[in-house]
Amino acid sequence: MSPPSNPAPKKKVKVFLDRKVNLRIGSRFPRSGLTSAATPNMGWDAWGPWSDCSRTCGGGASFSLRRCLDSGNCDGKNLRYRRCSSADCPLEAGDFRAQQCSAHNDLKLQGVSHEWSPTPYDPSAPCALRCQASGGGLTVELAPKVLDGTRCRDGALDMCINGVCQVRATP
Repeated sequence: MSPPSNPAPKKKVKVFLDRKVNLRIGSRFPRSGLTSAATPNMGWDAWGPWSDCSRTCGGGASFSLRRCLDSGNCDGKNLRYRRCSSADCPLEAGDFRAQQCSAHNDLKLQGVSHEWSPTPYDPSAPCALRCQASGGGLTVELAPKVLDGTRCRDGALDMCINGVCQVRATP
């Protein structure tokens, strides 16, 4: 049997404004779902409003989206981030990565519940949520990426944004 002559099209994800002017992310939406008629060679729409900050303290991230009006042929990115909520968190708030690990304490593996805490820094995957069970015998990746605003490593200003460690220059 010979391979098909036309390979399957790659899935494209588009960001657009729906009729209620709420940002939605989806794939292969019909142009009729857009609120304004897009014509060729128009470039980018205006940047949308900034999202709520991913954290209320300790430094987080906020994002803004824009839409390509030129059938997806725009230069540049449709997503931008900025830092926000830089005030220190109260001590009782604890470590942000530890909070994300402990949120999985109800997760049972092979019928056993565990209390999860962050693993030591791993430069090969600084923005993955890797946690270890109490006792340290079991380490798992509970999520491919931590929440935006999580520090890449303890004591650094670098933070994870959309699963990528964004290095921040020392002031």
